[in-house]
Amino acid sequence: MMKDLRSVLLIVALPVLSGCNMAPAWQMRQAQLRTYQIYRQNQALQAQSAQSQQLAAQMQQELSIANERLTNLNAERALLHDQYQSMLAGLPAPGGLSESLKAQLSNLAQKHPQFEFDPIAGVVRFNGDLLFASGSDAIQPNGKKLLQELAKIMNSPEASPFHVLVVGHTDDRPVVQPATRAKHETNWELSAHRATRVVRAMAAEGVSEPRMGIAGYNQYQPAASNSDESGRQHNRRVEIFILAPETSLAGREVPRR
Repeated sequence: MMKDLRSVLLIVALPVLSGCNMAPAWQMRQAQLRTYQIYRQNQALQAQSAQSQQLAAQMQQELSIANERLTNLNAERALLHDQYQSMLAGLPAPGGLSESLKAQLSNLAQKHPQFEFDPIAGVVRFNGDLLFASGSDAIQPNGKKLLQELAKIMNSPEASPFHVLVVGHTDDRPVVQPATRAKHETNWELSAHRATRVVRAMAAEGVSEPRMGIAGYNQYQPAASNSDESGRQHNRRVEIFILAPETSLAGREVPRR
């Protein structure tokens, strides 16, 4: 640094000494002082420039790290959102069935033409004489196999929280056969007895009895006209309502949380 300063001072002094007359000493001292001040300012500016460049590089590095962290956080957020949506898709909506449970019941309905599933209402329906012969509450072999498949679904983790209400329906023809009347005096008894048979069959397949209930509606909730045999056959049906635990039913107290 002193060597550089001496060189600067020498360059400044040469013009003064080369003249015909030597410059006064005070002018030389002023020139030297001014030169020294310029030198110091230049050194300070160089130091500030280096410091600024170093600070800019540091800030750029910190910015790169922050951008990388932001990118990672956005990726994590997107992953969590996808996981959350997947979790919601696998859970039942309030009072509804999960998509997985709907798919299982829909597949069962596709295998059996007289078995229907309404995913909006959460109702499965055994149409016609699939389960029972006319005037009987004895479950037929094909109907028993179907109930076994249904019970397996109802025992699955997706369905286990839900309750099951089995409802029997008849057509409008009264019970007239003595053998039938001995067991079911009217269609009230026949509809209720059929629902009871279904509950017992499902209980035999492992469906918990406290989850289940029965109802019999006789002929009074027809699904079709009773004016012909096709309509009457459609009205002879059993419906199973898959109900959320918080659903309030007459005679059953909803557990308080």
